[in-house]
Amino acid sequence: MQKRKLGNSGLEVSAIGLGCMGMSFSFPPFPEKKDMIVMLRQAVERGVTFFDTAEVYGPYINEELVGEALEPFKGEVVLATKFGFNFQDGKMTGLNSHPDNIRRMVEASLKRLRVDTIDLLYQHRVDPSVPMEDVAGTVKDLIQEGKVKHFGMSEAGVQAIRRAHAVLPVTALQSEYSLWWREPEDEILSTLEELGIGFVPFSPLGKGFLTGKIDLNTKFESTDFRNTVPRFSEENRKANQAVVDLIATLAKEKEATPAQIALAWVLAQKPWIVPIPGTTKLHRLEENLGALNLELSSDDLKKIDEAASKITIQGDRYPESAQKMINR
Repeated sequence: MQKRKLGNSGLEVSAIGLGCMGMSFSFPPFPEKKDMIVMLRQAVERGVTFFDTAEVYGPYINEELVGEALEPFKGEVVLATKFGFNFQDGKMTGLNSHPDNIRRMVEASLKRLRVDTIDLLYQHRVDPSVPMEDVAGTVKDLIQEGKVKHFGMSEAGVQAIRRAHAVLPVTALQSEYSLWWREPEDEILSTLEELGIGFVPFSPLGKGFLTGKIDLNTKFESTDFRNTVPRFSEENRKANQAVVDLIATLAKEKEATPAQIALAWVLAQKPWIVPIPGTTKLHRLEENLGALNLELSSDDLKKIDEAASKITIQGDRYPESAQKMINR
């Protein structure tokens, strides 16, 4: 398995990680827990050392799943989780990055993950009601106490990243990035490179769309998150098929799958980028890892960029309610 380091932190992980959210949150139907425990252990056997979860996934049950499945590999794998929300009656009710809530969450996550130290702790969303210095300062204290090793941020803008990094070096930023969401290229990537921060793209396969397995006729379960995403409306799916066709054409040339092309493109952007595609199927995990054996030449990348520049992606990537929680 190829390894990559997240920025200047020295944190080394498998070049492709595994996003665990879909095993129990957002993308039903959810498999049996026992099957996902097997799947997570099979991922380790195949060289994956980087696993991503969060307290909000469930809430709580995803951390419990990851903790139980990976307990036998304690010290061999890197577990990342996230804080930053309030919960009431088992549902997320809003942002909360107040220091006392961060501490409560960390204590609870340590138990659910069955570890003594959280390898990588992200602020899930920037909380405008809490100064970034207080957030980073609290995590800094937790690092000094041995409860956390590395600090990360998710979907944060440049100003928030700089303010946090001035208090405590940020190891990684986790945000969406793929061939159909390239906004991080505007300011984020150059800032991360300047500060020596790694980048962990989630949804590098566009929540499944870039695999070519979703089309105009695809029906999602009623509780599937994608039903609320404007980008997945029938009209927008039809318009956005152009980017899938572009990927599929190159996949045919390279004797690869569209998913492998999409992941190889992300990996080719910077050596400190580690995507975390999610899946609940072993054959898809193996397909995704196959992207590491696929090399896109500078000509390939240029061709993709030229073709992609002529395609305008239609639809927001989040419903309005979720969009409000993204601080740019």
